[in-house]
Amino acid sequence: MNAGTGRYSKYIRPISIIFDLLVLSFLCLFFFKELNLNSLYYLAYQTLVWAIIAFSIQFYGIYRFTTPVEIASKILKQGMLFLLVIIAFFPFSKTVLFSGKAIAYFMVSSFILITIFKFLLFYYLKKYRVVTGSNYRSAIIIGYTPESIRLKQLFETRIDYGYRFLGFFSDKKSNSFIKGKLENVKSFVLDNGVNEIYCSLNEINNEQIKDLVDFADENRKTIKFIPDTKEIFSKNLKIDYYEMFPVLSLQKTTLHDPITKAFKRVFDICFSLIVIFGLLSWLIPLLAILIKLESRGPIFFKQGRPGIDEKEFFCYKFRSMKINKTTEMEASKNDPRVTKIGRFIRKTSIDEMPQFMNVLLGEMSVVGPRPHLWSQNKIYGNRINKYMMRHYVKPGITGLAQVRGFRGEIETDEDMINRIKYDVFYIENWSLILDIKIIIQTVFNIFKGEEKAY
Repeated sequence: MNAGTGRYSKYIRPISIIFDLLVLSFLCLFFFKELNLNSLYYLAYQTLVWAIIAFSIQFYGIYRFTTPVEIASKILKQGMLFLLVIIAFFPFSKTVLFSGKAIAYFMVSSFILITIFKFLLFYYLKKYRVVTGSNYRSAIIIGYTPESIRLKQLFETRIDYGYRFLGFFSDKKSNSFIKGKLENVKSFVLDNGVNEIYCSLNEINNEQIKDLVDFADENRKTIKFIPDTKEIFSKNLKIDYYEMFPVLSLQKTTLHDPITKAFKRVFDICFSLIVIFGLLSWLIPLLAILIKLESRGPIFFKQGRPGIDEKEFFCYKFRSMKINKTTEMEASKNDPRVTKIGRFIRKTSIDEMPQFMNVLLGEMSVVGPRPHLWSQNKIYGNRINKYMMRHYVKPGITGLAQVRGFRGEIETDEDMINRIKYDVFYIENWSLILDIKIIIQTVFNIFKGEEKAY
């Protein structure tokens, strides 16, 4: 990553969320101490409803181009809805005393602190970008039109937005401002660490749009569109305003939302703890004896795999093979490396159970795209469309592709293509219900047995 380019951006929302929850928790304990509340239950209720409301109104959806009026509007909406659900808590408990005065003090003091912090953070980041030139995002514009020139001028005049404009690209115009043609965009983006690509829809056709969207997906770049009268065929489009200038962008998936990620993380922790204490606590000693009796070597097998953002982590399994030097070669049918106990635990997927430790450590999720071998990433990363999208999220112990039968050995490119299709569908269409369905189907498949589980 280029020096100074968004190094701290990923921490801004978590810091804001943690600050808000700490303020609410501390002040409710202070102002409600005389109301005979069960503090644990009330804090759980308060945190849950805060998260639900924040998710519904996108309370933490504040960006570098968001206006102060929009921030104030979000705070007002959050405050009004939160007040209603806090008041609604009291009639359900006969022992709790209702105090309008205590609630008023709690709400006013909480939202004064939250508002001050949110605006201070917002204005501090703007000032930080102007003074230091840090936390910027580099951008290019495809198309040389009056609209794209206006956007370039906006980047240059509103330094507090934190954009560094690197140039125009156009097939229709040629002058000193234009860096190259459309065919030069991809190499320029990769060579210069471009973060955002803006496209004027006057100069590109539908095929070029599709190609650029695929390129942005594969290389984790943000793509946005400068709208005009041309009809746009795309799902997930949303409109933002930089002052009065409209731009269209492809919305990130639900799994990119901080509240959704936090909710999924809590689910992962709870589920993995149940499995670790309820199952692995007695399964590990039993399998340790059986594995050691059959072959020499460790009980667990660990292997480096690409995780979220293609960062390496060590994936743990029960050892199901004899010690060998071909660990980057996936197992095949009747593989001579697999031990007798190994065939059983692989057939029932028991060998994957230690990965609940990876889940607890935050390296994996219970449900998500399965982590591939590094060798598979190198082979298929540039060969299969949207392959790299699977690194947008944490890898999973089980996934949609696996319960649909696309697991095990990759014999043809078609096997991997089908697996990627299901992985991408899962990322773009995530829901808690889908996770639960996949978990239930995985358990069913374990007892039924799967043809490619070897």
